[in-house]
Amino acid sequence: MELKSDRQLRIESGLPEEIESIAQEVIGCAIAVHRSLGPGLLESLYEQAMGIELSHAQIPFARQVRLPVHHRGVQIGTHVVDVIVADVIVLELKAVEAIHELHRAQLISYLHVANLPLGLLLNFNCTTLRDGLRRVINAHWQRPHATPANTTPHHAVSESPQSPQ
Repeated sequence: MELKSDRQLRIESGLPEEIESIAQEVIGCAIAVHRSLGPGLLESLYEQAMGIELSHAQIPFARQVRLPVHHRGVQIGTHVVDVIVADVIVLELKAVEAIHELHRAQLISYLHVANLPLGLLLNFNCTTLRDGLRRVINAHWQRPHATPANTTPHHAVSESPQSPQ
């Protein structure tokens, strides 16, 4: 029997391989958190544990990121996103009985506001994380223009990964 590689098992998303690779690492971190803590805890605890895992994996991230929300070119307020990873992925963490379509729709809104290509909806209140994982691709993502090396990215990552202890 021939085994398929990880690359062969993936559904083609159209996203750059670099983003897909980061997404796989993030999912691995989420699985580690779920295996360690299990279901039934508060969302804030899973968020803290994800921060530890992402730091250990040396993946840049920022927690509780405030994003400006605009309507017709006018800022009408801000929205706080749970986690932004490597300035390309929005993590929306949940600890709920079931993921509903509204959760997915909210993540799509967050992706639009942030102009990021990929969102991962992670519900830790499941027997296996696979049952609580949803990938959402931003169909309206506009790849940012190249920025000069001395400028800060649009979603400056505020938490640097720490060296593994």
